Amino acid sequence: MSVLLILTILIVIGALAFDFINGFHDTANAIATSVSTKALRPRQAIMLAATMNFVGALTFTGVAKTISKDIVDPFKLEHGSIVILAALIAAIAWNLLTWYYGIPSSSSHALIGSIAGAAIAAEGLNVLNYGGFIKILEALILSPILAFVVGYILYSIFKVVFKNFNLAKTNRNFRYIQIATAALQSYSHGTNDAQKSMGIITLALIANQYLPHDADVPFWVQFSCALAMGLGTSIGGWKIIKTVGGKIMKIRPVNGVAADLTGAAIIFGATYIHLPVSTTHVISSGIMGVGASHRLKGVKWDTAQRMLITWVITLPITALIAAISYFVLQLFF
Repeated sequence: MSVLLILTILIVIGALAFDFINGFHDTANAIATSVSTKALRPRQAIMLAATMNFVGALTFTGVAKTISKDIVDPFKLEHGSIVILAALIAAIAWNLLTWYYGIPSSSSHALIGSIAGAAIAAEGLNVLNYGGFIKILEALILSPILAFVVGYILYSIFKVVFKNFNLAKTNRNFRYIQIATAALQSYSHGTNDAQKSMGIITLALIANQYLPHDADVPFWVQFSCALAMGLGTSIGGWKIIKTVGGKIMKIRPVNGVAADLTGAAIIFGATYIHLPVSTTHVISSGIMGVGASHRLKGVKWDTAQRMLITWVITLPITALIAAISYFVLQLFF
């Protein structure tokens, strides 16, 4: 068995492990509001999210193509397999660390920062496709801001429309609606997040010349990534659920529906234009926008501050970990 084939197999295993971890790390965000309002029991919410993530992951491939070609050109990488494996190691390490401390960090930031860091360590700064890389960064920066604004506006509309309704009855009815919006948000999560690992595997197959440069994502890659994310979701991510579902604001069903609709809309929009976004920060920012519209003092801004700090440091830290991982892997391969 050639070294190239061994590296390719390790990359596939690593990418599926990343998707599995992403399942219990990021998917927790999609169901956090429905669990915290008791619209769904935790086990029900997790099974719903696992199913909808699986279906969503099978639906689109545009984001996967962006990941596989817009950050670096696979054919410019002399040691492409080592670069990709180092990126996966760094992204997985960061995801596990932030999950352990219950911080809703971005798997997208982790993966993109890791690819960039490992590629720069291997080939220097010129290896990056700066046009595509900047386009991805713009999406990562603008999507949470947009989610905050949309969440604020949507809940402001809800306040006007339901102003004269009985509060207890309205919240009870919104619990049923939340089941649908949690499913929708989980589906949207699958359409964007699972594709990042699809892109990584496709990047490796192209770099190692198992696929032509203009190849689509193979179905076996799509299916295995969807399955890995679905299985990861079924494990659950209770620490993240507690942070997103309770430590940003006290969420009622009407808040949860507004936040879920906001998150799903922004993530779907990004998937439609083939851009990876941080589902973690989109969903959390949507909740903050809803909370600010409901009552500015009701938002726990210290949690938001921790998330913002994590958002800022993820790219450089994962890039550094990936660069170190690359130099260590070179000793073995």
